[in-house]
Order: sequence, then structure tokens, then C-alpha cells
Amino acid sequence: MSPTVLQQKRHQQILTDVVREYIETGEPVSSRSVAHRHVEPLSSATVRSVMADLEGEGYLYQPHTSAGRVPTAAAYRFFVEQVTAQATASPEDRQWIRRELEAAQTPEAVMERASHVLAAVSRGLGIFISPPLASSVVEHVRFLLVPDRRVLVVLVTTGGLTRDKLIHPERVFRQEDLDRIATHLNRHYVGWTLAAMRADLRLQVERDREQYGRIAGDALILCDPAVLGDSTERKVYVEGAAQMASAVEFTSQEQLRELLEAIDEKDRLIALLSGCIEAPEPVHVELGLDKMSNAGKHLALVSASYSNKDQAQGALGILAPMRMHYERVITAVAFMAQFFSENSDETKTP
Repeated sequence: MSPTVLQQKRHQQILTDVVREYIETGEPVSSRSVAHRHVEPLSSATVRSVMADLEGEGYLYQPHTSAGRVPTAAAYRFFVEQVTAQATASPEDRQWIRRELEAAQTPEAVMERASHVLAAVSRGLGIFISPPLASSVVEHVRFLLVPDRRVLVVLVTTGGLTRDKLIHPERVFRQEDLDRIATHLNRHYVGWTLAAMRADLRLQVERDREQYGRIAGDALILCDPAVLGDSTERKVYVEGAAQMASAVEFTSQEQLRELLEAIDEKDRLIALLSGCIEAPEPVHVELGLDKMSNAGKHLALVSASYSNKDQAQGALGILAPMRMHYERVITAVAFMAQFFSENSDETKTP
């Protein structure tokens, strides 16, 4: 925020009015329209003077000499700071989001529905990223012996999400061995993350090899990342690519092609949202995503992580044109992150 121009309350209010009107209309904002909507009586000349000051400080620009002003990324940044300090989700949005998510019948359907809801509150992309396997909270474990000495590992995680993996362990197991190991894990580790479970099993092996060494060692073999696959792998649910592609900000076919390619790369979306997990604020807003693609300078990312007992699990967010309804987007993202955190917290953790 400029230490000079935006120290004046009138300048702050007029900049807020310009950003809000541009979000609503998508058209350059004139001094006359700002004067009409301003809370205190102001002449168009006064508003023009203030808008000229704001333009000089880089908060507004004029696309044509006869046109009104358009907000810059700095203006959106100021606007977002005001919004996040005051906005709360409307009762209608809270009811609608909760109703949509609770209508889904499976955990996978809930996550898919979440990305759909996020897309619906914006003109952009709704993104939901599931927790990595290592940080998933385990509710039940089962091992099934299949032909060729392979073992089907079935993990039921938070909310009933099932993850299974067919593995070929180093040693030969009988079904009764597998049942005994599963019973031990389900008795002692329900509500633990897979990573915490592995760490404790290793401690058991080191502390008491005679009493726990064999069963804990076998459990480590069956739950090892090397045989379960990449424990950092995440599922990404994305909705809204079509409405993103039709946004007026992307008139260049080359920009649009690069944007759609970037959206299609799930690893890039995960990397984009990973910043919100470490961010101190509940909702992380990033304006201008040049690192994503050439079209990224027109984009904003509003994201949040959801947690289990203060341990980050996954992330969700909205990737959309910078001209978006920030009040609704920010509060919807915050409320949905709270919804998933509350539902995750119903499960115990170690």
C-alpha cells in the first residue's frame, strides 16, 4: 500500500469503488459512475482527481484516452486485504455448500463435488487435492492373500475413503499371518496417519525385538512406501475448465492453449496449491501467476488447506481470472476448508 496516496480514506474508498464496479461490469470505470455510487456526495471532478492520483501510483490504468480506469494487480491486492478482513460467507452459501457436499454418497464423490462447487462460485477452476497416502488417517487395515504370493493391501482412511494396492512382498505370507498383522494394526493404530504408524512400528522393532519385532517388522514390510508406491501421490479433482477457457481475458489463442496445457498438468496444480499449506493466513490469495503460463498474469489463486488436529491434510482452491467476486470466492474457500477440517477431526489422531 502506498504510504502517501492510500493513507487518505477518500482514496481508499474510491479505489474500492472502482475495483468493485469493474468486477461487476468488466468495463473501464468512469469518474461519473464512481461519483454516483460513492457514500458521500462527490463531484466527478473530485473523483477524477483522486483517480489520477491512484493511476500515478500504479493502482489504476487507462486502456484508452477516452476510457475510464481499470484496476491493476496492486489495486486487487489492496481490495483483497479489505475483503479478507471483513467478509463472511452468506447463510445461503453456507447452506448450499453443506447441502451439496453432504449429498455425495462416497468420499471420492464428496471431493469431486467440492471441485464442482468451487467452480460454481467463480468464473474459473475449482480444484480439490486429496491428502497424500502417508498423511492419511487410517481407520481400518486389511490384507488379502491372492495368487502368486501377492498381497492386496486395503486401507480405509478418514471418512471411509478406500485405498488399495496389490503388492509383491519380499517374504511369503499365509492368510493367517496377514490376519494377525491386520488385527494388531487395527487394535493399536486406528486414528493414526500411515506415516506415524510406520514410525511407531520402527520404534517397537528397535525397543523390543523379541515381543514385537516379528509382527512389527512384517507390518512394516506390508506398509512400506517402496511396495505401496509413492506415498506422496495425491488425487486432484478439477472442474470448470470450459468456463475458464471462455473468459474474456484470454483473447489470444496461444495464451489459451498454454493455460489449458497448464491446467491439464496435475503436478503443476499441486505445486500451485502447496503454497497455501505453509501460508500463515487461513486463506491464501496469490495475484498474477506468471510462473504458470503466459496467461498467468491475468489469473488469481484463492486457496486454503484443510487439516486434521492441526496437521495439514490436503488443499482446495479456485483458479480464476483476476476479475472475480473476491468476497464470495474467499469466504466459500474458507468455509469449505473448515467443513473438511471439521469432518476430518471426527477421527482420532495419535
